[in-house]
Amino acid sequence: MARKDALLRLHQRLIEKRDSLRKKSGNDDRNWQNSPQTGGDIGDAANHGASRELNTQLAALENRELRQVELALQLIREGRYGKCENCSHSIPIERLRAVPTTILCVSCQSELELTGTLAVDGEVDWGHALDFEGRMNPTEVSLRDIETD
Repeated sequence: MARKDALLRLHQRLIEKRDSLRKKSGNDDRNWQNSPQTGGDIGDAANHGASRELNTQLAALENRELRQVELALQLIREGRYGKCENCSHSIPIERLRAVPTTILCVSCQSELELTGTLAVDGEVDWGHALDFEGRMNPTEVSLRDIETD
């Protein structure tokens, strides 16, 4: 029962994070993207360009985080949250508390970081890797989308 209670608290935390990110992206003043540079010298122009680039990068990071939070909430709805997407073992609650959007156990995450791929029984499963990447970026096409019977 303790795991279920912890997962319920994590669910609430994910909802709050999602709402916060949505509000931030909705309230974010994007006028810096289209505002013309008026007056100033070349230093001001460079500073303006650097600020625009920084804001663009921050917005991209926030959008990625929002996608990860939404994926975690989808996994909760499907009853798959807290299970490693690679090996199907339970992800420890401590890891989920530290990184609530994680979809891999420590072992599989370490393997991914070391090799850049995930192995199934010692072999690289490229079809699974494509599906994994598709879940991380829902706008991508998955292998199931392009397979024909």
